[in-house]
Amino acid sequence: MIEPRIRVSAVLRREGRVLLCRQEKDGDAYWLLPGGGVEYGESLAEALRRELEEECGIADDLPLEGPVCVVESIAPPGVRAKHVVHIVFAGYLGGRSLEAVTSKDAAIRGHRLFGGEELQGLPVHPPIQRFLARWQPGDPVVYLGAMWAP
Repeated sequence: MIEPRIRVSAVLRREGRVLLCRQEKDGDAYWLLPGGGVEYGESLAEALRRELEEECGIADDLPLEGPVCVVESIAPPGVRAKHVVHIVFAGYLGGRSLEAVTSKDAAIRGHRLFGGEELQGLPVHPPIQRFLARWQPGDPVVYLGAMWAP
């Protein structure tokens, strides 16, 4: 039996734009919030801080809000079995430079800040473009349900 995997990530914003990471896996390229899997014994916040350092070079104590949303990726029948529970936090990038960031994750092929309009039609996993375009600090936590992006 395959167990669900827990993934933490962060909506990191600057001037109304959201930081996404470009990932390449199995010949596919898509965008996702920076973050990754929770390891045994880690708190959600510890896992997120570790992942932000690995993927974005953010090693300082970035203030986090949240969780701000929970969304699940559950593979439909006929697709390789996968169930990921995404727990999303939020933070503000401030003046941090992302120019010299090199990810320690081999699947990450770059980072970019996107405005709300740019998110539409972008291949984002999970497909939470609408949430990302509308979310504001202080909004109540929301469960977005099961959303799958092929």
